[in-house]
Amino acid sequence: MAHIGDFAPTSSVIGEARPPELSYPALFLRFLRFGMMAFGGPVAQIAMIRRELVDEERWIPSDRFNKLLAVMQVLPGPEAHELCVHLGIRAKGRLGGVLAGLGFMLPGLVLMLALAWAYTRLPIQGTVFGAIFLGVQAAVIAVIVRAIHRIGEHILLGPWLWATAIAAAVASLAGVSFWIVLLAAGAVYALGSTGRYALAAVVVALAIGAATLTWTGGTALAGTTTGVRESAPTMAALFWAGLKGGLLTFGGAYTAIPFIRHDTVGQGWMTDGQFLDGLGLSGILPAPLVIFATFVGWISGGLAGALAMTAGMFLPAFAFSLLFYDRLEAVVEHKRLQLFLAGVAAGVVGLIVVTVIDLAQTTATRTPNPIASLLIFGVALAVMYRWKSKLATPVVLAIGAAVGAFTLT
Repeated sequence: MAHIGDFAPTSSVIGEARPPELSYPALFLRFLRFGMMAFGGPVAQIAMIRRELVDEERWIPSDRFNKLLAVMQVLPGPEAHELCVHLGIRAKGRLGGVLAGLGFMLPGLVLMLALAWAYTRLPIQGTVFGAIFLGVQAAVIAVIVRAIHRIGEHILLGPWLWATAIAAAVASLAGVSFWIVLLAAGAVYALGSTGRYALAAVVVALAIGAATLTWTGGTALAGTTTGVRESAPTMAALFWAGLKGGLLTFGGAYTAIPFIRHDTVGQGWMTDGQFLDGLGLSGILPAPLVIFATFVGWISGGLAGALAMTAGMFLPAFAFSLLFYDRLEAVVEHKRLQLFLAGVAAGVVGLIVVTVIDLAQTTATRTPNPIASLLIFGVALAVMYRWKSKLATPVVLAIGAAVGAFTLT
């Protein structure tokens, strides 16, 4: 069994920042406590980890933690969870990383499973519960809009990245598969940024050709949804849907939305309304926001589906640290990979914009009181912009639920 000596250099320097000696059960319980307190999204979660494990207990030097966080922000996946896995490896080797990651995600997973179970047994349509969820859905749209702005501020750092995002949005509206869109976005931006304009033009031509073949073949993977259940999903399909979301989560959990929605709502396994309800519930739990995939998996395939999709979503967050523990910081120095990932991330921003427009249109057609729903959206958006607090998201969801209960019945 591998331990810390396999991964971190030893040192005789007195006072060196390194984890304390912990048993495996103690390590698991340490990160389980983090999971129970993981309210407020990734910023609050990372701040909690930094305060306790870097500033107070000195598990890792502050400068190394900063570099590690920069790497996690480049790679797909929930950064706070990836940090927990990495620090668990630093303490007790790969098994320690697995235990730390499981401990951090377990409270949110259990709570989301319980909420999904209750959701499928509550009377929703035409009841006060349905009105509450309609109000929450309007608030969720506002939360996503604010998230897009926040994500864009960190990703769209120049005119070419803006152009990449806009081109991706236009291609998505035209029904081009997101695989074509993202690969082309990453390659074109990386090539264009290094002055290889001819090769960038070739990639654009190949992307157009691939999209044309997709259209003529009648298998366009558009962002639109049919609403017709094509077939019962297999566990492999749900795992793959979660894995795609986990691999394409750049800059925040909301970037997984278009991919998870495409593979579930797009297949008729759930409705847009149910999808938005899952997003709303994830905003009030102590967990990485990608825990909404657990709800989506439950609605699509029951308990087994929930576990399959959760496993797919979180697998990359475990794998990057477990497989590349001592090489992760080299990612920061890999210029071409950075450029490619920057282009992909910009393309993802464009896809989220299209997705939130689709979700907003769906919500508008389902509400019995458009004015009340618009009011909820406006108030929620104002709160999200004006109130810089980790409580902002749960508060606006509570506002949506309260107003919806009285106005959307």
